[in-house]
Amino acid sequence: MRVVVIGGTGHVGTFLIPRLIHEGYEVVCVHRGKAKPYLPDPAWKKVQQVIMDREAEDAAGTFGSNVSRLKPDIVIDMICFDAAAARQLVEALRGKIRHFISCGTIWVHGYPVTVPMTEDLPRRPFGEYGIKKAQLEAYLIEEAQLRGFPATSILPGHIVGPGWVPLGPLGTCSLEVYGKLARGEELLMPHQGLETLHHVHADDVAQAFMKTIANRNASVGESFHVVSPAAMTVRGFAGSLAAWFGQPARLRFVSWEEYRATVSAEEAQETWDHLAHSSNCSLSKAQKLLDYRPRYSSMEGVCEALSGLIEHGQLRVKKVA
Repeated sequence: MRVVVIGGTGHVGTFLIPRLIHEGYEVVCVHRGKAKPYLPDPAWKKVQQVIMDREAEDAAGTFGSNVSRLKPDIVIDMICFDAAAARQLVEALRGKIRHFISCGTIWVHGYPVTVPMTEDLPRRPFGEYGIKKAQLEAYLIEEAQLRGFPATSILPGHIVGPGWVPLGPLGTCSLEVYGKLARGEELLMPHQGLETLHHVHADDVAQAFMKTIANRNASVGESFHVVSPAAMTVRGFAGSLAAWFGQPARLRFVSWEEYRATVSAEEAQETWDHLAHSSNCSLSKAQKLLDYRPRYSSMEGVCEALSGLIEHGQLRVKKVA
């Protein structure tokens, strides 16, 4: 069976494409040619590489037809960010493919009302990214349920893994935050640190895509959270990181105004976005319908990523417990 992965050289694709090859699929990776997988794997030698500039081709109206010409049985779209781009693909692929799987985000929920959040809750997205991803999800599920297009929406949490800086307890990907915790220095945190983050390892997301393919009949027309077994409060996350570094947690909780004055405008916005979402999602649907079983807890995924950064000299610490 022929699988086309759009945006396959990123965080999830690094793990997903080798999984597909090892399972015997014929794989085509569509990408811009500007990135390489985060980890090497001999399986990549068996992958057909197709260079396309999606943004340019979307604008020209040619992306959907060019993907269709690759004659896929399954299309996995890792890099679609709005319904208009998806619509072009859906119309070009309608009646021609077995399964279309889109990568969304848990931010389609917006702020939580009851936790853990389940997939059937009303969407209250905010911010351009969350709003557009929610519109994308709604469009694909409607196409599946009303018009028979075989779409599934995967909604990952904050993706972590080796090769990049994981989202930290201030809702930023700042090495300096990890450095302060590693050195036992004081870390300012806004509010009382009770907001939550819900991480997921990139290989667990790849697992979910594989399970979605294997359970096509149960997954078409559905959305699934793909996260670690449990979210973490940001103060608990910071404390656990300090302990992992072999240091006491020196956390000082301050008002939002005081915190904002100590960081850049960009960092403040990133922190606000993550704390306002305070994501905490249920896994029960993916476990029941897909048999999704994440291998990594949130801390395990983050610490694996940090270990790689330490090993490559990107994060300098004296000692890791």
